[in-house]
Amino acid sequence: MFTRQPYASAVFVLRRVRDHIDLRFAEPITLSDLAGLAGMSRFHLVRQFRTAYGETPIRYLSRRRIERAQDLLRYANLTVTEVCMTVGYSSLGSFSSRFSELVGESPLAYQRRWASDAPRIPGCYLFMRGVTPQSGRSGPGTPGPTLPS
Repeated sequence: MFTRQPYASAVFVLRRVRDHIDLRFAEPITLSDLAGLAGMSRFHLVRQFRTAYGETPIRYLSRRRIERAQDLLRYANLTVTEVCMTVGYSSLGSFSSRFSELVGESPLAYQRRWASDAPRIPGCYLFMRGVTPQSGRSGPGTPGPTLPS
């Protein structure tokens, strides 16, 4: 008879948490929400997630938001503030300091460095297509800006 291995079920649960973060990084996500999704306490989730992926769920969320911000700063014709709000931050200061910590330069310097290398997608097109939420309003299937966790 087939029985589930505890390790296999833990990996499945952690992948579900990671996938949830990947799909909903711009939404408000709390550690309590993730723990509820995983069916474990916040503290146990943090320990298990760190063991499996090398960082806490909230650090992973922050890193995913910054990665998305890098894409938008490179290819979209959006201001740094619009990018900040789009990826789930509501504080430009928090966004800029975390961006600088992970990337090694400010968001504006990063955007200027990439400005001449590629054609930029107009921000109005991104807003119109629902790729990017518009000024606190949600696009189709995409929630508006939120506070980072």
